[in-house]
Amino acid sequence: RTVQLIAPVYGGINLEDISAPRCFEVEAKLRELLDIPVFHDDQHGTAIVVLAALKNALKLVRKNLSEVRIVISGAGAAGTAIAKLLWISGARNILAFHRDGLAEIESIDNHNFSGTLHDAIKGADVFIGVSAANVLSEEDVASMAINSIIFALANPDPEIDPTIARKYAAVVATGRSDHPNQINNVLAFPGIFRGLLDANASKITDELLVAAADAIASCVAPSQLNANFIIPSVFDPEVAKKVAAAVKGAAK
Repeated sequence: RTVQLIAPVYGGINLEDISAPRCFEVEAKLRELLDIPVFHDDQHGTAIVVLAALKNALKLVRKNLSEVRIVISGAGAAGTAIAKLLWISGARNILAFHRDGLAEIESIDNHNFSGTLHDAIKGADVFIGVSAANVLSEEDVASMAINSIIFALANPDPEIDPTIARKYAAVVATGRSDHPNQINNVLAFPGIFRGLLDANASKITDELLVAAADAIASCVAPSQLNANFIIPSVFDPEVAKKVAAAVKGAAK
């Protein structure tokens, strides 16, 4: 109700730190009530930056998003949004897990899988963690496919020690600034809102989210792309400009 009352003097609303499942309900209700964009950063900001980083990582290992096996640990706000955005972008083999086991996410086919996270990780190409510390063991990451990709994003302690992960994975990213490839929402939301405001947009679409991810990914030039640099720095001034332009174009 508070957000609804203050909305008339703003061009957009950025929601932060609302846990699942309440975050889905709050965002959906506000989008229904308001005629300005409503964006839950913990969901969509994280998903956008993960998609951007994954697209660049897949270029390095020469694999296609539509063909890789992806395992997600954590099916709250971030994990659910990541799974949905990856699916929209063409991924077709995604398994997401919460603490009670395999998660059912709307529109995503689980392929009748019935095992555990540790079963799913065997032979997987990509692991994305938005859950808790030490979810994976060294044995788990060793069992993944050749040229695997690991995004261990739990803070402050990731799902697997990055030093251990790098022994087996071709590309490793974390949510921390003291390791290469920091996945940070700040790469997304400033440019997104600049673009939304410039376009006088009233809503946020899936196409807009993908456009933002593509813009972030493009900030790493082919000549720069390597296993320790798949995502631009949070201090790169060009990121917000490119994201804003892409979002403005997608919003029209």
